Amino acid sequence: MRRYDPAMRRIPPIKSVMTPFPYSVDVTASVDAAQQFLREHRIRHLPVTRDGELVGIVSDRDLKLVLGPDFAYPDGQKVHVGDAMISPAYAVDLEAPLDEVLAHMATNHLGAAIVTRKGKLAGVFTGTDACHHFADFLREQFRRSGGDDAA
Repeated sequence: MRRYDPAMRRIPPIKSVMTPFPYSVDVTASVDAAQQFLREHRIRHLPVTRDGELVGIVSDRDLKLVLGPDFAYPDGQKVHVGDAMISPAYAVDLEAPLDEVLAHMATNHLGAAIVTRKGKLAGVFTGTDACHHFADFLREQFRRSGGDDAA
């Protein structure tokens, strides 16, 4: 994983901070199967594909909302990811400037951006990724300034 180098003095592209080779789920998968997959891999967002093509994104929250407040109706085995996904997903090219992606995500209250290369799924960038990289950035800034004293 490449890290942002403040000495570079230019805003890095999203590819430098994304999670590459993300998991994805097929649009026909059951909601129950998708929820289980998210739990097993400890993630909250999944790109959704149909025949290998990106068609949307689904989050753990989207899956919970489609099942209702008691998670008993409708039956999670009979409801498909396609019924819960957001389409189209917010997708950006690998070279998209990080600041533009962050601004769009914040303005639109998005938890994730899908990163593509020539229209194909290449990575995912989430709010969690943003927090990790911002923490690294701050640590580097304080290390370079000679301290971490709080005001």
